[in-house]
Formats: sequence, C-alpha cells, structure tokens
Amino acid sequence: MKNLVILGSTGSIGRNALDIIDRNPGRFRIIGLTANRNAELLAAQARKYNPSYVALCDRTGLSILAESINPAKTKLIDAEDVSKLCSDSSVDIVLNAVVGFAGLKATAAALIAGKKVALANKESMVAAGPLLNRMAATHGGEIIPIDSEHSAIFQCLASGKRTEVARLILTSSGGPFFRRENFDGITPEEALKHPTWNMGPKITIDSATLMNKGLEIIEAAYLFDIPADRIEVVIHPQSVVHSMVEFIDGSTIAQLSKPDMRLPIQYALFYPERIKQDLVQFDFSKELRLDFYPPPKDKFRSLELAYRAVREAGISPAVFNAANEQAVKAFLDHKIQFKRIFDIVEETMNRCGLGDADTLEQIFTANSKASHIAGNIAAEFENTDKF
Repeated sequence: MKNLVILGSTGSIGRNALDIIDRNPGRFRIIGLTANRNAELLAAQARKYNPSYVALCDRTGLSILAESINPAKTKLIDAEDVSKLCSDSSVDIVLNAVVGFAGLKATAAALIAGKKVALANKESMVAAGPLLNRMAATHGGEIIPIDSEHSAIFQCLASGKRTEVARLILTSSGGPFFRRENFDGITPEEALKHPTWNMGPKITIDSATLMNKGLEIIEAAYLFDIPADRIEVVIHPQSVVHSMVEFIDGSTIAQLSKPDMRLPIQYALFYPERIKQDLVQFDFSKELRLDFYPPPKDKFRSLELAYRAVREAGISPAVFNAANEQAVKAFLDHKIQFKRIFDIVEETMNRCGLGDADTLEQIFTANSKASHIAGNIAAEFENTDKF
C-alpha cells in the first residue's frame, strides 16, 4: 500500500484520481488532500477517505471545512504548510493537480524529499524544468507525467533508446476554434466549450488558444531532454492518438486510447506496474477515423512563442507561463478580447527580457515581474478595446 497526497483533489484530475483509488481498494492510503476553493467537496472527500491532513487555500471556506471534518482523524493545516506535507517521511507519492504556477513550490519540495511526483501541474516543468530535473537527480525523486500527451510519449519511449528518437509529435484536438477564420468576438462562454475534454476553465481556454500545446512543447523538452526543434504539434480532432514518437529508422510509435484522463492518472500512480482495468476500451469492429492536420501557426501564435521561450531558456519559459496566466484570467473576467491573449504573452516576453533561472528564487521573481507586466498590458487593452 502506497501513501498518497493529492494536491487539487476537488478538480477534475483530483476527482478522477480518487475514482481510480476507489477502483483499487487496498492499494493506496490517503495522507493528504488539498483544494483551492471548494470547501464543501473537500470536506466530503475528507469524511470519505479520512486523510491525515487537509488544506484549503481559500480562507473564507476554512470554517466550513473545520466544522465538517473529524478532528480525531484529520488535521486541518495551513495552505503554507502543504510543501511540508509533500516532503513528510510518511508520503510515497505526491499527485500534483494544482492549476498554474502555484504548484511549483510543492513539486520542488516533493522532489527534494525524494518522492515520486505524479505531475499534472505542467506549469512546474515549464517554469523550472531544468532545476526540477536537477533536484530529482540529486535527491532520488521521480517525475511521472499525467498530461495525456506526455504520458503517451513516456509510454512510447519504452520502444527505443533516447538516442534513437528522431522527434516527438504532440497531438492537439484543435480546440473549438481550429476551423474558425478569425478570433473576433469570441466570448469566454464560447471558449469554454471544448469539443472533446471536460476540464477546468484555465486549461480549457489554453486549449482554445493552443497555449496549452505551447506549454506542452516546453514541458516535453524538459521532461524528455529533447531539443524543442525536434518536437512538433499536429491537430488530431478525435483525441484518440494522444501523442507519438518517431524513431530514426522511420518507425512511429503512437499511444491510443479513448479520451479519459483516468488512464494516464492510473498509469502514473501504478508505474512501473500496469494493472488490469475495464475503464474504457475501443470496439475495433466499428469504423474508427483518425485525422491529422498541421496547426495554423499564423493564427495560433502560441506555438512560435513557446518555441521562442525554449530557445531563449532561463526565465523565458516562466515569463511565457506567467503572462498567459494573467491573460487568461483577464479574458475569463471579460476584460480583454480572446485574441489579445497572444498579444499580452508576446509583449510581456519582450518587456521582461532574459535572465538566469538557476534557483527557485530567480524563478519566483521572474514570475512575479511577468505577472505584474502582463496585468498592466491587459489593463491597457481593457481601456481601449470593447469586449
């Protein structure tokens, strides 16, 4: 039995992880559960799983949580103590499903403590990939990706040596606007209607702009130590092929499954073991169509901005991520036009310049500076644009 902490247990990844745990009784013990805002659901999870610790970022919900848990079984800890929980000696696996840059501190703490990190918080690797890799190598930590694309590549790489890899091919559904001629007049409500996946609002907007794919280019470069110019993106509307690896002999290995996040979560939690499950299966007696298209990079400028961030290295990926987080927030708050997200990210990268990212302090400083600059740029657009 493995002792598990789930960061972001009330989100879609966290809920799916708990479903996997329910389907495999006796394999995991829940040590800690954390959430951002949903005090009621976190309280219900605490009553069901009796974790040793729970934490809630939103202080307005703390009284609800405190009144709902059994203090004899579960201790309510401050959100600032989550990193300590991730490094506790009793913990075997940390599943990080926090949304955004906020997940970095916990990822670093878990790796320094030599934990296995099942990582759904891609922003950790984007902002601090080289540093996190050094932490894992130095302290015996391990990173197993949960993103469906990176889980697919992780599995496909088992078919050959890293020196035999020609390129990585990330697939994208294209989001709701792949075939749209322009981005004029798009509302948050439209952008939140993803054609394939059911996800949280931030990642859904990232999928609509393909910023999510830009983040994944950076993450893949750091996770798999592959130069970004050997990482490509293709549009695959069916979301059946989750990504591919092409080897130097011309063979391409793909990972296929129905679009269900429980599969990569399950793979990460049990790795290196594969377990028998009857979650989702293909019926190959029925017609199955697989389409692939090149992404329209002139329309989705997010991809070239991501390649630029990797080329510049240092703090640039963290700046890219921070600017996007602020731009998405402004769009969801109906303050800027959808198309301005690309402008804000690019202009923030221009204004921030370059810098080293050898320490967490440097990365946190870059994130703070970029967030401030992006917020100011968003305000400039808010004053001139009509939503």
